Amino acid sequence: MDSRQLLVDTMSELMWERGYADTSPRDVRERSGVGQGSMYHHFPTKRDLALAALERNIADLLPAASELDAPGDPMARIEAHLMRPRDALKGCKVGRMTQDPQVREDPVLLAPVARAFAQARLSWVRVLREAIAAGELRDGLDPEQLANTLMAVLQGGYVLAIAQQDPGPFDDARAGALALLRTAAPGGLAHENNRRN
Repeated sequence: MDSRQLLVDTMSELMWERGYADTSPRDVRERSGVGQGSMYHHFPTKRDLALAALERNIADLLPAASELDAPGDPMARIEAHLMRPRDALKGCKVGRMTQDPQVREDPVLLAPVARAFAQARLSWVRVLREAIAAGELRDGLDPEQLANTLMAVLQGGYVLAIAQQDPGPFDDARAGALALLRTAAPGGLAHENNRRN
């Protein structure tokens, strides 16, 4: 791995663990083993390195969201995405950045974060529209509102899990969202009650 990629990977990990504000260039150099001259050759400022790391984190996030755009049954894709194994105690690489005051206050750093969530939201809206068109969810549901709700469940689940240092609340939030979606199917409440019994 070349020194540039090593720096980006290291900054990505440190930002996920500590946030941008609490990660110094020295931290990155020490963990990566890359010298100061090489670091500043590739990235003149911490902000430049952070932007590259954010793009890397987004590249990691979007393939997971793209499973919502894959072919096949829409509700099966929704369930697979919601219930995909995640390390709840580490949180979301991209969502973590919204909690960092220096990122929130810097439009340049916040822009890729906002773009990543907008792209993920589009995937959610598309698959929810497909599920409605396929009769798997009731007509009259607003796919845009539902997309925001499901994204909030995942991000909020991370927060609850981290706060309690227990992945259980994250898993419960996902399972609860899935149960609510099942009740939103035509005849869903009766079907969900029968499924539980």
